[in-house]
Amino acid sequence: MNRGFLDPTLPGTLHEQISDEFRSRIASGAWPPRYRLPSEPDLAAELSVGRGTLRRALQTLLEEGLLRRVPGKGTFVTSTIIEPAIAQKLTSLSEDFTRQGIVSATEVIDCALMAPPAPVAALLEVPAGGNVLRLYRRRTTADGPVALLHNYVRAVNLPGIEHVDFEKESLFNTLETTYQLRIATARRTFSAEPATEAVAKQLEVPVGSPVQYLEQVTYLADGHPIEYSDVWIRSDRLRVTSLLSR
Repeated sequence: MNRGFLDPTLPGTLHEQISDEFRSRIASGAWPPRYRLPSEPDLAAELSVGRGTLRRALQTLLEEGLLRRVPGKGTFVTSTIIEPAIAQKLTSLSEDFTRQGIVSATEVIDCALMAPPAPVAALLEVPAGGNVLRLYRRRTTADGPVALLHNYVRAVNLPGIEHVDFEKESLFNTLETTYQLRIATARRTFSAEPATEAVAKQLEVPVGSPVQYLEQVTYLADGHPIEYSDVWIRSDRLRVTSLLSR
């Protein structure tokens, strides 16, 4: 983004022009639901406007319900889905299985570097021309398939990650151990969906049957996003439980 769309000679204030531009980006999908906006100082510098002008523009969209602020996390594009906050420890499925003594196997269906789809590029803050690792896996137990995982990993400064054997290595452990990254937080959303033909085939359920869907964006300790995932869970074989305290 740059200040090219701002024109002081046009009717309307600069903050109205910024609101219009941001509104257009949300409507077009350039800023998809759950996209975290850059910080106010970064946005103001990018647009060459004062913080006060930027804040007025953002406040307009907050009041319209297009944006929402999460204390300590940032400003996000609003999802159309109600998302109650559920506190729980950030762990991967493989870590949960290991902790509970469940024997599981992972099949890698696809693992390759690629240019990300536009919504994923926005969520992971991938620059133009940048790549992500697309990792597509199926996890099974003795009862059969339990989960289908589709991960996109921001591949900046991750040389050789496409050659890791993810049938033996977990993604989070690879990022933390091999690449010395510190995973800190994630934004995770659950919903129920009818199984598409592709999902039904991998989970061995009838097309259209209900499956649990999990969408997640994972962030490093420095606040930068590192991974986006779509996960489909066969809920008759795997249940997701949260241990909460008040």
